[in-house]
Amino acid sequence: MGKRLPLLLLSLLLLPGCAAPGGKPLGRDFRLDYIAKSDVDMVSEVHQKAVLDSLRLLTEKLYKRNPKEWRKSGQASADAAAARLFDGVPRKYLVLDGRRGSDAIYLAFDDNYSGDRVLAFCFGLKEMLLASYGNKTEFFLTDDLDPQKLYNSARNLEIAAWKLANTRNARGEPFLLSNEAEGPVKNLSFEREFGKMIAGQDTLAKIIAEKTNRSIAHVAQSVATAVFLPIPVPK
Repeated sequence: MGKRLPLLLLSLLLLPGCAAPGGKPLGRDFRLDYIAKSDVDMVSEVHQKAVLDSLRLLTEKLYKRNPKEWRKSGQASADAAAARLFDGVPRKYLVLDGRRGSDAIYLAFDDNYSGDRVLAFCFGLKEMLLASYGNKTEFFLTDDLDPQKLYNSARNLEIAAWKLANTRNARGEPFLLSNEAEGPVKNLSFEREFGKMIAGQDTLAKIIAEKTNRSIAHVAQSVATAVFLPIPVPK
């Protein structure tokens, strides 16, 4: 009987109108694949959604502060330009001069680049972040996240934030306007969104490392001279 118990429970779950413990009917959004998720899988999905939500907000803010960039892409508004990156065109069609991941981020700070710098910067960040999750948006018991990739992505976000705030073009002007620390009203909202993304990636890296008994190789480097840490992006 003991061996048949799991199958019996599964059968009950599959019965129409079956009830959860306590007599409460299972919700309509219950899915069988939830059974194949661990707590860490669910936590990973929550962290990924939060970090991508922050990136989307960052993208919208950058387009609003730099309207000439979304106009370069022929979009109707800053919101439409951001939606294209997150809701519309498949990412394979957003490849910029063959650049992806950190290579696309560098393109945003290239004096010779005449395209949409916000797209290059945020597309590169999105590619890099998705790569840190193994390019998946759902996780199950058979999935194996790499804590080193998550840690590397947090360090890369720090480098990207520094470049956004400090890199100048040949005329000494910021390639992209972001934080505004001068004047009567300070705008540090870009810095806050980066902070939330960095903290989220670092926290998840620690959770995965502890759960899988793996170590993370920590890197000490100055963001001013650092290069992006490797997170392979599939072709």
